[in-house]
Amino acid sequence: MTLRTPAALAAIASRVAGAVVGAGTIVDPAQIEAAVAAGARFLVSPGASPRLAKAAAAAPAPFLPAVATASEAMTLMELGFRALKLFPAEAIGSVKLLGSLAGPLPDLKFCPTGGIDLVKAPAYLALPNVACVGGSWMLPRQAVADGDYAAVEALAREAALRD
Repeated sequence: MTLRTPAALAAIASRVAGAVVGAGTIVDPAQIEAAVAAGARFLVSPGASPRLAKAAAAAPAPFLPAVATASEAMTLMELGFRALKLFPAEAIGSVKLLGSLAGPLPDLKFCPTGGIDLVKAPAYLALPNVACVGGSWMLPRQAVADGDYAAVEALAREAALRD
């Protein structure tokens, strides 16, 4: 659940049975405490300022901070992070960038997001340093509006199973 609307924390607190809910778009350390208090089981950010990175390293829930460069990745690695979000993946070099980072930063795993779709996902998933991908294509507005979560699940499975 992205923390971009006033209803986000209430939505996290609603605790859908069987769902593991996280909080995204964490941009301020105060959001960490609020999201965890609401029931978020993991946290994601679109970047990591020095202040947010230090708070994220001490967060009471797993935190996936985003990077766009090797220097940012190395800075977060020094704070103990081994899993990072690459954002916005397509805009900053996509598969080529992640492939280039695999050699010098072999201990890091990435979750690229931003501009990825069903056609692009397999190229990312084929990389040794990519654990998963994220993308809004798996959440079509109409399927969400209709509560058609079987369609959402099918799209996610299709992405994971593509060659």
